[in-house]
Amino acid sequence: MINLRDRIEEVGPELTSSERKVASVVLADYPFAGLQTIQQLAAVTGVSAPSITRFVSKIGCNGYQEFQRRLIGELKESHRSPVELKLTENPAQPGRFLADYAERITSQVHEMASGVSQLQFDAVCDLVGDPSRNIFLIGGRMSDCIAAMLSMHLRQIRGRIFHIPANPELWPDYILRMRKQDVLILLDFRRYQASLTELAQITSVKRHAQIVVITDRWLTPASRYAAHVLAVPTEIGTAWDGQVSALTLAEAMIVKISEQDWNATRKRIEQWDGARLQSAGAHEGIKDNQT
Repeated sequence: MINLRDRIEEVGPELTSSERKVASVVLADYPFAGLQTIQQLAAVTGVSAPSITRFVSKIGCNGYQEFQRRLIGELKESHRSPVELKLTENPAQPGRFLADYAERITSQVHEMASGVSQLQFDAVCDLVGDPSRNIFLIGGRMSDCIAAMLSMHLRQIRGRIFHIPANPELWPDYILRMRKQDVLILLDFRRYQASLTELAQITSVKRHAQIVVITDRWLTPASRYAAHVLAVPTEIGTAWDGQVSALTLAEAMIVKISEQDWNATRKRIEQWDGARLQSAGAHEGIKDNQT
């Protein structure tokens, strides 16, 4: 079933001005804004309760209670563990596990490509490719390996790339470097890390940096502080969510950013390789002298 956030965005053009106010408030703090009572949401939006009822009807809910039940259901989905997912998995066909898994991943990548708009992808690449900006990257327990890969490639394309370490005690050093024009790329998938949401909040409120969040369809709470949210599919019918679509998105960003100013990229790579080879040669020379 399509999640309510996508449905709200889908029916946006059909909403009245009052209903658009409700939609804006719900999307600004999704899904938590929708978990208020209808009276509380009416007070926040300045819209009558009947208008809110018409809004939830337009997005496919039979009343405000069903609207809230679906939001709660999405919250539960966003915290399901592999143990829980195992109960509802779609087992691979006997004797062709690898081929079946590859087909699922292929389908996931195609879904990602159709779900992330070219306009949004280009806007994020333009931000990250701007050499005047510092770029900071961090991921969650499992997704930080993608942040590390992306940061390593970006370092070879341009300078001022910072991969934030996992230890929160070191974060203030990076936060204090952030300026208004800088960018934080944050990856966080279901069973989200509260510390990453806190980092996004501090970065947004105190440093006013732009945040790019790469997440799943249930959206990490950190998304509420993001200028850009890239939601990618993760479900593949097994006990383990797949991150290949997020990895593919990161690799596509690397290629696109590198080609924005290929002359500068080529020069940077040549300098990078030259420095690396010189360092290796110096190290070998020291070893030779010691023997």
